[in-house]
Amino acid sequence: MTKHELSKAPPLSAGAELEILIRARYPILYVVTWEERRVEQQLREIAQRRKKQLISWSIAAGFVKVGSEPANTRAQKVSDPVEALDAVIEQKEPAIYVFKDFHRLMRERDCNTVVIRKLREVALALSDSYKTLVIMSPLLEMAPELEKDVCVVDYPLPGAADFDGLLTRICRDVAESAKVTLSLDDKAREQLIQAALGLTLQEAENVFAKTIVHDGTLNAEDVSLVFSEKQQLIRKSGLLEYYESQTGIEDIGGLEILKDWLAKRSIAFTERAREFGLPAPKGVLLVGVQGCGKSLCAKAVSRMWRMPLLRFDMGRMFASLVGSSESNIRRAIAVAESIAPVVLWVDEIDKAFSGSQGSANTDGGTTARVLSTFLTWLSEKQKPVFVLATANNISQLPPELLRKGRLDEIFFVDLPSREERRQVLDIHLRKRQRDPARFDLPALAEATDGFSGAEIEEAVISALYDVFYLDKELETADLLRTIKAAVPLSRTMAEEISSLRAWAEGRARFASRRDDAAAAPTRRKLEI
Repeated sequence: MTKHELSKAPPLSAGAELEILIRARYPILYVVTWEERRVEQQLREIAQRRKKQLISWSIAAGFVKVGSEPANTRAQKVSDPVEALDAVIEQKEPAIYVFKDFHRLMRERDCNTVVIRKLREVALALSDSYKTLVIMSPLLEMAPELEKDVCVVDYPLPGAADFDGLLTRICRDVAESAKVTLSLDDKAREQLIQAALGLTLQEAENVFAKTIVHDGTLNAEDVSLVFSEKQQLIRKSGLLEYYESQTGIEDIGGLEILKDWLAKRSIAFTERAREFGLPAPKGVLLVGVQGCGKSLCAKAVSRMWRMPLLRFDMGRMFASLVGSSESNIRRAIAVAESIAPVVLWVDEIDKAFSGSQGSANTDGGTTARVLSTFLTWLSEKQKPVFVLATANNISQLPPELLRKGRLDEIFFVDLPSREERRQVLDIHLRKRQRDPARFDLPALAEATDGFSGAEIEEAVISALYDVFYLDKELETADLLRTIKAAVPLSRTMAEEISSLRAWAEGRARFASRRDDAAAAPTRRKLEI
């Protein structure tokens, strides 16, 4: 095989990489994973193929020969880590040793000095033997002295094929039970598998069992219960906020072009899309006037795509300790990727990175470094994390964020047109148990010229307060009176909105269809 052919070869699976490293006689491998059982099974298969023993060690159980009785009476009782490492050196037979949760003994601390030194001696002794030491831990913690002696392997979470096999086994186990109903066609099966991505096999098995126990069925509707399992992961991280959206795309008035764009990408996260040659959508930036539905779109797209919605609060990333902010954003990104596919909502990103240009003079460059980490991830990310960012003030947006390749599209969300205002009024009247047919919606839409969607909603609520106090039913006249008394943002910030529209022209796609015929004609300016 030529070098060119090698460069085009698909990447190795984690199991295949482990076997190659063992065959290449790397003395110490550090496997970062939460799934001990899955990795141990992989190592057992490798040991059988290579005709080696597989022996595990933990500080609680000592040495245990995997798949049979304890290796021997003396070794089984070894709980001291230095004695355990000595036993590895003394053993003559070809073997793979799995040391569990050994990361606490590899930290850079005085109490670990002997263990760290002994590990270096083990690396030297095993390099000329048919033995391999595999350290297995969910966390990567290692003293600098060990960096040249230890090979780190990140063991990925299960893929779609693993969950497909798990579902097949569960369906087979419960098929004979008359109390359980299985309704899994190909589409429902794919939805469940996509929802489970990001969980460990054990977590997925638990949540599938929970859905069966909950209502005696297993079908596409159980996707919401799978999301609840992912919600637990988010709460434990403390950096991201799991947002359970009750907003549907039908709750948003107007924005037809944006809705159409989102609808076309709703099926782009499937395996069929990968086979077709489509990459997963990266994200979108919504820029525009405050209160016109940008944040509402983030909530709606989560429900439309049947994906968890995570709110990325940049304020939580910044910490007082040097280096902590950069570490926090890397951890937050890792958590989001671990439960992908997911929608990551970055609200008001302009405020988060507004100080990045002068960061060196204000916060020692922390904001600039956090921005750099985030932008690099946007460009390089491989996991299906759809980033939906919103912004009000484009002057504070860093130019690097607007470059193509980091996000798929930039949409400008303008004040609603007359027809869109009618749709918004219809939605909010229905939401408050009022029949829109009883109101003069065209007159109300005309009266709310210049109002944002949020201001129209507030006008409806204010009118309801007034009629509730007067103990009467809501009428068109009550709404018109409230609308007339309100001063919309488009009047108080007319210059800023005009500047925003001028920026969007040619730089962003408009989220709504533009009614050029209804637009006010421009006046010709003459010098008199």
